[in-house]
Amino acid sequence: MRNRAILAAVLISTTFLFGSGLAGAQEAVAIPAEIRSYPIRSFKIGSTETRFGRLEFVGGLELRSALDHFGSMSGFRYVVPGSGFIGVTDSGFWYHGTLERDGNGVPVGVSGFSMQPMVNASGAINNEKWHTDAEALAVQGSEVTVGFEREHRIATFDLASANMGTPNGTVPFLVPAYELRRNKGFEAIAYSPEDSGLEGARVAITERSIDKQGNIFAAVLEGPRKGVFKVKRRGTFDITACTFLADGSLLLLERSFNMAEGVKMRFRQVDTATIAKGRTIDGTILFEADLNFQIDNMEGLDAWIDEQGRQRIAVVSDDNHSILQRNLYLEFILTE
Repeated sequence: MRNRAILAAVLISTTFLFGSGLAGAQEAVAIPAEIRSYPIRSFKIGSTETRFGRLEFVGGLELRSALDHFGSMSGFRYVVPGSGFIGVTDSGFWYHGTLERDGNGVPVGVSGFSMQPMVNASGAINNEKWHTDAEALAVQGSEVTVGFEREHRIATFDLASANMGTPNGTVPFLVPAYELRRNKGFEAIAYSPEDSGLEGARVAITERSIDKQGNIFAAVLEGPRKGVFKVKRRGTFDITACTFLADGSLLLLERSFNMAEGVKMRFRQVDTATIAKGRTIDGTILFEADLNFQIDNMEGLDAWIDEQGRQRIAVVSDDNHSILQRNLYLEFILTE
């Protein structure tokens, strides 16, 4: 287990520094792909335990495909709760598909999967990693918002069932550009609830663009609390995604890796009332997992209420197009 942790940490850190180098497709059309799904029935390796603090493990999948561009899934959102989804990769692709479930609501596979190269405002494909490093994703109605690293920007698109078009424009990200680290920019974006104090505004959080005190830069992009705020960085964890829960709170997905301990995943829940211009917010840690659990480089996050009225949470991993990493889909119920 220790050797696996060290190997994974080396691979991920190398990819983060230099990028995946994946070349894009030459036509901006959706490319269908068959997904092979391998069930994950136990979240903790070697254990049948399903309850981890307030999290109840529902099930998971390891996803594989022969499609060359498959992988690097950095953003994930459901457009049909618990079923149809859209995502972005940090190699410059959109992906779409449908999560299939059994009669008990447990994930069993993915159908209707496709990938499509992103295009610029002129409709052209740009294969350069510095321009297509899509990391953050949020969806509200027919509007899609994407955060990009390296060439830092937040862009909007019209939602389409498969073939996504050109960006509609960009949104001012408010954080001073000189404060954004080259490969640690906007990694998390979410639309706040309309009935919250944020009044539906988008919240954008960087991965690890930090101030002199080590706090992470973030911003409310519009609305009555518009402005820059900070998130307290706790330990060695960086923020990789965020979403708002049904109770109005903000859920952060965080990741850590180092040579000695390998990769870790953490959930942190934040009271939305604390988010405002000039503040530094923190939150309550719900759960932390290391390589004793079925995790990898967890980067995508979404949440929804299922048919039984339960709060569900889904996370996906970015395999960095490496044979030593995995594309995982994990699902939990957040209990009271």
